[in-house]
Amino acid sequence: MNRSLPESLSLRLTRPAAVFGGGVSGKGAVELLRKIGASAVVYDKNGTEFTPEAAQRHGLVIYSPGFALNHPWLTMARDKACIRMAEIDFAALFWRGRIAAITGTNGKTTLTEFIAHALSSIGRRAYAAGNIGIPFSQLVADQEGGGQDITAVCEVSSFQSERLGHFCADSLLWTNFAEDHLERHEGLEAYFAAKWELVLRTPPSKFFAGTSVQRYATHFGRTLAKSSCIATEGQAPDPGLEGTAFAEYPQRENFILATAWWRSQGLAEVDLYAAARTFTVGRHRLTRVATIDGVTYWNDSKGTNFHAVEAALGSFKKPVVLIAGGRSKGGDIAAFIRRVSPRVAFAVLIGETSAALGAACDAVGLPHTKCPTLEAAVRTAASVAPESGDVLMSPGFSSFDMFRNYEERGDRFERAVNELRSARV
Repeated sequence: MNRSLPESLSLRLTRPAAVFGGGVSGKGAVELLRKIGASAVVYDKNGTEFTPEAAQRHGLVIYSPGFALNHPWLTMARDKACIRMAEIDFAALFWRGRIAAITGTNGKTTLTEFIAHALSSIGRRAYAAGNIGIPFSQLVADQEGGGQDITAVCEVSSFQSERLGHFCADSLLWTNFAEDHLERHEGLEAYFAAKWELVLRTPPSKFFAGTSVQRYATHFGRTLAKSSCIATEGQAPDPGLEGTAFAEYPQRENFILATAWWRSQGLAEVDLYAAARTFTVGRHRLTRVATIDGVTYWNDSKGTNFHAVEAALGSFKKPVVLIAGGRSKGGDIAAFIRRVSPRVAFAVLIGETSAALGAACDAVGLPHTKCPTLEAAVRTAASVAPESGDVLMSPGFSSFDMFRNYEERGDRFERAVNELRSARV
């Protein structure tokens, strides 16, 4: 894994690096540091605290996506003249392969998985990494820095892209843009600007933007090349995708972008369509769980923002019983409920935002109730759902008020549905 590093950084690595965050990103950074012969000390809110005295012992700080740029620890590190680098940025210093970066408010995980799957299906070496759950630093360590025959298909969130110095993509696909993460970014334009950092670090001819990204770019005064503008919304059905995960929206948007990228690589479209037929969307993404007494239950736990809920609701022909709520990420809850109320027959509300959601439902006359647990919400939804109706758990908010992550929330929902089915037998 030999790689020429800036002299200033090489000197800092003669001392242990400070790694902020003990989760998967932090563990990946520690592993990469170990691979290059450096050492690390991990600082985490649930473990060792970072102090000004500790900062003096380090020359380099590598931070996980959960650390905002104004985090007190990063301020301390700056005051002690430490170099501060995002985990994904540090990893990029040691990667010798290609990078296809994927970002967007929604759909980026599926698109990341699909492109890696499609490349692998034609014999190319490709690995999904980044925000998808396998840190880029872990991939770099595992692949010994990679090589020109390897593509890292890297999902990049706005938390990871807001300050970059070394991460540069060979190509970039930006699925869509909508209100999200306003608890972290100071307004919608700041959220857009954080993702725009990736655009600045990608060749213009290799950047592909969905329709909503184009609208917001115009709104915020950003210029896009004509070749970057891909019409992803409102496209006619594609018979070649029938029976695949991409036959309907919102996943249709992902395939359209993937096609534009695939063509830019000089690859045969027939192979991309073949890959679509063997691809399975990951769990917790609008997945049918069961049909009980004529009512179908759907798990969309990964729907952690308003745009995702609206996209999921668009998949149903009739209004649904919606289970929603969680920890707020900012945004206009009242406006969200006004938009979705025509497609919701009854709302079952959970989590920290249940009171605000309830007030918004009252304002538009949407029937609703609040439940203290997800299990109670499932039972309540079953009691109000009409025969041949649908119960959709698409929360619209983060899971961290009640669960470790969206996966645990989805698992708990599925367990509650299966318990309901067992009780009806």
